[in-house]
Amino acid sequence: MGNRIFDNPNRSRKSMSATHTPYVTADRDIAELTVRAIILGIILGALMTAANTYLGLYMGMTVSASIPAAVMSMLLLRLLKFKDVTILENNVVQTMTSAGESLAAGIIFTMPALLVMGFAGDMNFVTVFCVAILGGVLGTIFTIALRRVFIVEEALLYPEGIACEEVLVAGEKGGSSLIVILYALGLGAIYGWFVKGFEIAEGKIMAGIDLFGARIYGASDLSLALLSVGYIVGLRIASYIFTGAIIGVLLITPVYGLVHGWPSGGMDVAHSAHSLWSSHVKFVGVGCMVVGGLWTLWSMRNTIMTGVKRVFGSDLGDDIEGMPRTEQDLPMSKMMPVLIGIVVLTFLFYTWRLNLKGASMFESIVLGAVGSLFLAMTAFFFSAVAGYIAGVVGSSNSPVSGMTIATLMGTALLVWIVGDVILGMEQNELMYATLIIASVVAVNAAIAGDVMQDLKTGHLVGATPWKQQIAEVVGVITGAVMAPLTLVVLNDAYRITKTYCMSNPAKYYADGTPNCSGALDAPQAEIIGTLIEGIFGGTVNYPMLCLGVLVAFLIIWKGLPVMSVAIGMYLPFYLSATIFIGGLLSHFVLRTVHLRIDGSLSGDPSGEAVEAGTEVSKRGLLLSAGMIAGEALMGVVVAMFIVIANLVKPIRAPAEWFCSESHIDSGTGHSICDERVIGTLPTWLSLLFFIWFFLVFTYLATRGMPRSKNGKGNLLIDWIAIVFDGIRRFINALKPPSMRS
Repeated sequence: MGNRIFDNPNRSRKSMSATHTPYVTADRDIAELTVRAIILGIILGALMTAANTYLGLYMGMTVSASIPAAVMSMLLLRLLKFKDVTILENNVVQTMTSAGESLAAGIIFTMPALLVMGFAGDMNFVTVFCVAILGGVLGTIFTIALRRVFIVEEALLYPEGIACEEVLVAGEKGGSSLIVILYALGLGAIYGWFVKGFEIAEGKIMAGIDLFGARIYGASDLSLALLSVGYIVGLRIASYIFTGAIIGVLLITPVYGLVHGWPSGGMDVAHSAHSLWSSHVKFVGVGCMVVGGLWTLWSMRNTIMTGVKRVFGSDLGDDIEGMPRTEQDLPMSKMMPVLIGIVVLTFLFYTWRLNLKGASMFESIVLGAVGSLFLAMTAFFFSAVAGYIAGVVGSSNSPVSGMTIATLMGTALLVWIVGDVILGMEQNELMYATLIIASVVAVNAAIAGDVMQDLKTGHLVGATPWKQQIAEVVGVITGAVMAPLTLVVLNDAYRITKTYCMSNPAKYYADGTPNCSGALDAPQAEIIGTLIEGIFGGTVNYPMLCLGVLVAFLIIWKGLPVMSVAIGMYLPFYLSATIFIGGLLSHFVLRTVHLRIDGSLSGDPSGEAVEAGTEVSKRGLLLSAGMIAGEALMGVVVAMFIVIANLVKPIRAPAEWFCSESHIDSGTGHSICDERVIGTLPTWLSLLFFIWFFLVFTYLATRGMPRSKNGKGNLLIDWIAIVFDGIRRFINALKPPSMRS
């Protein structure tokens, strides 16, 4: 298949950024960074930050805020009777809102590790705020230099950015496009509410088998949003990610289990294999990502240097008046003093906190200076890596925790050399120093991925980059205030991490033992805290990291996209599998167009087939955007209900609305559901529940499919033909070049 529309369903329409004509052309100057947009962005940003802080601590994940914010912005501004609202104002609102959500992800994945390591007193508002604002502003500034490189030059997809643009344009145009979006949004919202709210169906499935002592498992996340992400990125990228998952789960995990043994504790085969992958094999993906990130930057060095020179150059550094409005970034000549100021503030903050931790002023200054410079370089590196990854799989699926772990390794080495070998500092000081740097970098990476998604949306709708970058900074400030407030309140009320709760419980059972049933798990922070203790205690699985490095070099040698494969090795199998299913569906849809228009699957598609494929892919993209928006919105709504239910005693979370039996917790006064009228469906029914929505999505995506030239069109028969053609192509690819047909 030689045409790009059939390699990636949305590539030709959306990612050819160098020739793209934005929705609002550069010669038009309409309302954008207005007072009402800023006020609404701050309000929604604060709400989304608080909700996602709780959700991330409770479930170990956050929901993307861009699309929900865009939808809420359009609805609220219309409800407030603003008739002259522009698409660029709505873009500003979603930009500010998503910045707070992304910053919250970086914070909650790292800062609660202080509690795990025994530094509870350091998880206060001032410390968390400083980490949030420093990392957030760094991430925003670095992406200024990367915008043109990744969005214009490399033309990366940024699936959530594309989906958000579709939502904004559909809302602006109204008509049939808006109807498609709203219909899909409703379906996504219904599914999200039943799964995440009422918990009627399971959110993921997992199964495993034991073959002669080797435990193999498979899993899939039953998420329409994740399926839609796969549909947007296409089969090519999705297959590389899935390849990484197969390497990690189906090859390395069974071998590791046979050699080192399997986890005990009464787990079934699937959960035992997954536990082994999560505890050990996942670090192969971390090592692979580090090499993949370095290789990606090296392979793109000319493009990056060209972009950086162009941004830092005198032609763009000071004078933006002569440039098209849609290419006017914040001048780096003016941002450099801000960047230097952030590095200086980081040094002062770092030195101050180390000194309070017990280090001498000399030790604090030396390690603070070295750490600040290392942080600046590392932050730029991971800004580029996070920006690139977000362009491939989206910011929601960007492995920020993996990048944080990689940072931990490098930081720990630096801190050990400078702090231990040279200065002879105490272990607790070294652990603290490592976490602070890693936390700033984690926030920086989380923000960078989100900013690039937002700038992609802005690029497509015709936003003014410098105005959008200012909106990002305002959103970062909002999140930097809201996230630590929420974090401190939740820890005081319920305790964050089981480890901290067991030593400092918020409530007790009647026999006096700690009651941590209501503690927030914060799984990433728990892992990071344990890892830092393990690094300085000598218990880290370095062999698996080294294996990841070797695997990365093998992938590079074979000519595969190492970063995409590495992402698949790190992401849980159920995420990669669902993304792959979405990519596979988009492939079948577009191959069907080729078959019906041209009458054959051989050769490249004709111009007529390409044109028809573009129209079909547009409909699928609108549906995907709506599904993502609907499920994400329900995730936020459910998160808010959970927050309110935990803070206001008479109110219950949605999952407890239909209780047949309940009791009042004597410690908190909360109503606890003992038995529900409708419980969670068993696995097979949950799967059928998801399949029904999947079939509805497929029906809607193929509804506008052209009929074949003979006037017939049977989707099942067409897909059987596509399967056989795929098998034929695979067998042909295995033959020597001289024997290929």
